[in-house]
Amino acid sequence: MPKIILTDVVKRWKNFYGTDHVSLEIPDQAFVTLLGPSGCGKTTILRMIAGLETPTSGRIQIGDRVVFDSDAGINVPPNKRDVGFLFQNYALWPNMTVEQNITFGLKNVKEELPLHAYDHMTRSELISILQGVDKVIALYNEVLGEDKKIDLKRLTLRYIDEYAISKMTAKELIKLDLPHAADPKALAEQKIQECRRSMAEIEARYAEKGIVINQEHQLVDDYGNIIKKERKLEPEEIEKRLHASARIVKVEEFLKRYPAELSGGQQQRVAIARTLAPGPKVLFMDEPLSNLDAKLRLEMRSELQRLHLETGATFVYVTHDQLEAMTLASHICLLNNGVLQQYDAPLTVYDSPKSLFVADFVGNPSISFVEAKGQQNPDGTMSLTMFNNRHFIFTPKEPFSLEEERAKREADEAAKEALQKEREASKGYVAKGNKDTFFNYHIPMVGGTKERKEEKDVDGNDFVIGIRPEALGLSEAGVGLPATVYSVMPSGMETTMRLDIDNFLLTSVVFGKMRFKINETIHVDFASDNILLFDKKSEQCIAHGSLAIAK
Repeated sequence: MPKIILTDVVKRWKNFYGTDHVSLEIPDQAFVTLLGPSGCGKTTILRMIAGLETPTSGRIQIGDRVVFDSDAGINVPPNKRDVGFLFQNYALWPNMTVEQNITFGLKNVKEELPLHAYDHMTRSELISILQGVDKVIALYNEVLGEDKKIDLKRLTLRYIDEYAISKMTAKELIKLDLPHAADPKALAEQKIQECRRSMAEIEARYAEKGIVINQEHQLVDDYGNIIKKERKLEPEEIEKRLHASARIVKVEEFLKRYPAELSGGQQQRVAIARTLAPGPKVLFMDEPLSNLDAKLRLEMRSELQRLHLETGATFVYVTHDQLEAMTLASHICLLNNGVLQQYDAPLTVYDSPKSLFVADFVGNPSISFVEAKGQQNPDGTMSLTMFNNRHFIFTPKEPFSLEEERAKREADEAAKEALQKEREASKGYVAKGNKDTFFNYHIPMVGGTKERKEEKDVDGNDFVIGIRPEALGLSEAGVGLPATVYSVMPSGMETTMRLDIDNFLLTSVVFGKMRFKINETIHVDFASDNILLFDKKSEQCIAHGSLAIAK
């Protein structure tokens, strides 16, 4: 399966930038979620890779093939990119059965495809199946009704699903009627020898034309090249793809039903099967679970994980639900206002967010922010003043120099400004109308909310501390910070609380079945070495560490 590379991709409408110079590499067989708030550019990126939207500039590569390059004038149409697209709306044809919905697109395929020796394939499949006679009979007995009558349609589907064979091969198998043979094994052996002789004859006929049949039953010329021809899919190919995709998403029993006879989850599975049937190298999904209820969404998430593993395809999935992104993805691509904010594994994004925006967006319940003033001590720790003039010591996990961090920040800002000036000087430059601004975080307070935009002067001694809910734990009475229980939300295995510390409302998650009362006074401490320290001016995370009350 191919990797996907986006290089400096821009999409704008007049002066509105849907994506702002996005560069991204999606590895082979990855499950990448494009995550971010509404209007951040997630679907735009998906549509540009698929060819449904034309970038303003940049380069897109799928595998070894460049499908878009603004400089070279390359723009491969969507139907030539070998990708599958699953939309938010299932868009199943209501007047067609599930089988017809899945195969509809397959019947219209006309492209250069390998030629097969299907009579050779059928005989090869029969030989493989007949070497296990007992299993053939056992499957027959599974379908046998209480009245000892056999439903041939059900038996055909059972053989197709079990052996992944064509309908033609299944019918040949049923014709043998092994369950009623006096000696099933002898009959099977006789058929095997007959198939081998027939395969040899078929191979000899092709050999006279200088053609060889390979292990996939494809025709190969004298030079070892697979013989291809622009053609439509054969009925056997359509049949195989139908049952293979239906089997993966478990809708085999619904093939003769109409969409109106299916639940929302079943319709979603049919839509996935239809997308899988053409065998795309890359599968794009644009919020495909948003129409399902909470229980079905959870079920379908696990099904999509299994589907990714079974198909080995590269999945690119759009969602604004950060929990969905965390549970499904091998990589999360977090966007805001068309700009790539962070591209990492889910737990890396959660534990090591690069900025205030990333930390705030990822995590449920959300992270708590507390503004702080401070300076670095000679031993590398930070002396911080937080809440209502309380003093704390922040001890970083890894040594860092605040002066070096400031120098790096200034260098990064200078490089960014230089790049922007270079872009402004280029031909056809259009200034970005949807300007990038500072992240206006909100700090919940008793009686209101404090916003970042309310503070005007920020200097090098201003910081923001990020505290994940699980990092704020209970301590013994009289030890730690006194806190008042502002609200309690028990959910069984855990309890989520809002705690009032000096009128700042912080979120805490306590695991286990514990009882708390509103307005009760408890004591808490920072039971984690993954407290996040952000530079307020640049909004970048500069350290992880532990936080303790200064003695």
